[in-house]
Amino acid sequence: MNITARISRAPMSGYQWLIVALCTFMNCLDGFDVMAVAFTGPSVTEEFGLSGSEFGLLVSVGLIGMAIGSMLLAPFADLIGRRPLILISLALGTVGMFGAAMAPSVTVMGLFRLVTGIGVGGILASTTVIASEFSNARNRGLAVGIYTAGYGIGATAASLVAKTAVGGDWRTVFYAGGTGTLIALVVIAVALPESVAFLEQRRPDDALRRINRTLSRMRVEPVTDADLDRAAAAGSGAGRAASGWLKQLLTPTILLWLTFITIMFGFYFVNSWTPTLLVEEGLSESAAVTAGMAISIGGTVGSVLYGVAARVRPPRVVLIGFALLSAATMVVFIVSASTLWLGFAVGAVVGALINGCIAGAYTVGPPLYPAHLRSIGMGWALGMGRIGAILSPTVAGLLKDAGASATQLYIGAAVVVALCALVLVALRRHDPESRTESRPAAAGEALSA
Repeated sequence: MNITARISRAPMSGYQWLIVALCTFMNCLDGFDVMAVAFTGPSVTEEFGLSGSEFGLLVSVGLIGMAIGSMLLAPFADLIGRRPLILISLALGTVGMFGAAMAPSVTVMGLFRLVTGIGVGGILASTTVIASEFSNARNRGLAVGIYTAGYGIGATAASLVAKTAVGGDWRTVFYAGGTGTLIALVVIAVALPESVAFLEQRRPDDALRRINRTLSRMRVEPVTDADLDRAAAAGSGAGRAASGWLKQLLTPTILLWLTFITIMFGFYFVNSWTPTLLVEEGLSESAAVTAGMAISIGGTVGSVLYGVAARVRPPRVVLIGFALLSAATMVVFIVSASTLWLGFAVGAVVGALINGCIAGAYTVGPPLYPAHLRSIGMGWALGMGRIGAILSPTVAGLLKDAGASATQLYIGAAVVVALCALVLVALRRHDPESRTESRPAAAGEALSA
């Protein structure tokens, strides 16, 4: 039994929950980053004289950076380690946020948004894997749900900072984000251990000592050099088989990519455009930020609710329900937002459901792949999902310039999210956790994740 399998079978320790909390803290940076642009959208648009499509492009530049970080930086985690890559990515994020705060023009701001996005993409690709690797099989879905909730926490923090900056300097929001990222860099450098799965696979100098030190903190039995030798021998054949992974698993991989693309399209539309659209629909900037804040607050609990529901029903089935409900409530939200208290209440539900969809995509993906292919499979799924994230604000900006109303844009985004449910139906025969008779076997396979 390899180390990851031992961790999967053992009870969760407080130290493991601490690692999940650190990953959640880093995921907060994604939420703060995206919503920093969304909540300062009206002020940034006014200062730089941007059109709708230009503002959409500014949002998309950061998302392009995230795709680059997810797909190009993430593979280096298997060469230098998860922890060093996270530290490098946090450094990039810090530079990007402070640079955007001091940008004299939208071009310079866009450049630093790209740098920030690359850093965030590297962070997300690594922390998603770490949160899963340090969780046992029983609590993996809940741990991923908690981790995903970090986005909503970060987005809420951005909304609170932006609300205090309304009528003042929008750059304050980016300075706050840069400071938070710098704090994260220090905390992670001190507290986050290297992935034991990476140490087992690469076996750098003193790997055994570092592995057993981490296992001791997790209250898991130590391993020996002989255990590592056996794990290496068992993994060598799997490594050779990994070269043709896309051809072997083409259908479920494409369906998973479509799942991520459609969910992220709706997710980033809601989180990027809501305040700006509501201002143009007649709400004050303060009221629009309040409505956007409701979405962020809902997002802090939605992914955890998904994780709880996924403990009693197949994750794919739960995700179908979340996607359909998200689409419906998005329509209700935009037609009710003019009544602030009602828009606030429905917005919180929208935030909970769409954020739960992200947690669902993170949970549904890994069981589709054998243990030795899960990192590369999920890394590319995250990167491909950014296509939806990039298209969402850009397409919305173009349609807005062409005369589309906020209601029409929201309905269009809701249709895209609803399409995710159809993709998930097609994914059923490839998903071991959706077949009742195979759920025990699927859980056993997850132990080797």
